[in-house]
Amino acid sequence: MQIKDVTNYIEQLAPLSYAEDFDNVGLLIGKHNTEVTGVLVTLDTLEETVEEAITKNCNLIVSFHPIVFSGLKKINGNNYVERVVLKAIQNNIAIYATHTALDNVNNGVSAKMGEILGLENMKTLIPKKGIIKKLTTYVPFTEANNLREKLFEAGAGNIGNYDNCSFNVEGKGSYRGNENSNPTVGEKGKLMFEEETCITVTFDSYLEGKILSALFKNHPYEEVAYEVITLDNQNQNVGMGMIGELSSEMDEKDFLLFVKETFKTGCVRHSELLDKPIKKVAVLGGSGSFAIKNAIRAGADAYISADFKYHEFFKAEKRILLADVGHYESEQFTKKLLVDYLSKKFSTFAIILSEKSTNPIHYI
Repeated sequence: MQIKDVTNYIEQLAPLSYAEDFDNVGLLIGKHNTEVTGVLVTLDTLEETVEEAITKNCNLIVSFHPIVFSGLKKINGNNYVERVVLKAIQNNIAIYATHTALDNVNNGVSAKMGEILGLENMKTLIPKKGIIKKLTTYVPFTEANNLREKLFEAGAGNIGNYDNCSFNVEGKGSYRGNENSNPTVGEKGKLMFEEETCITVTFDSYLEGKILSALFKNHPYEEVAYEVITLDNQNQNVGMGMIGELSSEMDEKDFLLFVKETFKTGCVRHSELLDKPIKKVAVLGGSGSFAIKNAIRAGADAYISADFKYHEFFKAEKRILLADVGHYESEQFTKKLLVDYLSKKFSTFAIILSEKSTNPIHYI
């Protein structure tokens, strides 16, 4: 197996196009065609992580957080980022990061938080826009069924719980080929009219290459008339955070103690208690203060995330219980999620869960 086999499989779970624009995801260090000896899965890539990979004969580190987040102008080993990059390169160890690509899938970081808490009926808290595309093409009526099926096979036409979705309109198309043309139907230089079907399908943006390949391979015309546009529609199955319900209501203090124990955190910072039971809970792994308003609008009784600043606790507005469990603590289950996912596919080399805690925060 090569690194690209592993990373391609990860991207089936967390397509890189789902990542936020500010992020740096994918293969950060290494070559895609390198043969894999072992995979070490970690939340962060530190110097001791690279040492662990060397010891365990893993030449691929799959990290949640990217070690290279912004540009590096020098690599002299003057800080931990530069030292990690140098050590990885010197020891032929590749580093791959998923970060917000995995944050934005409905079976990713936040979903794992909800699963650990026992939340039921989970839905995406902030559905993502701009990742649904629409293809419109025109094909001879007699070839429409075949082309439509090939587009479906490539992944087009999936909407929520439905597949094979398309809209079709019959009409008459016209064309005239020049002297260099080689028309499938008709003659060059002659104006032709053909009974055609206009096929429209939607698809996830990360499938665009595959969809267009199926279109060009199976369309009978020499020149394929088509258009692809990006929709502003929300994708209900992709986005930041999750919201669900506890199996039964909990007292606020009992809930906070339950959260503290579940996330194994040394401290839960929370907003003012509101003297009301907790049933509907929103969660978001990592720095999630930006989603406080979304949690309130969704009707959550409590919102669990991390990195809330002092003034952000005021945003609770006596309408929600905010609980900050810590950045590392909110994402700690992500490593196991990735190990379980990779282990189902690859058995020819080791998939190892890093034993190192990379949490830089300690409690006294």
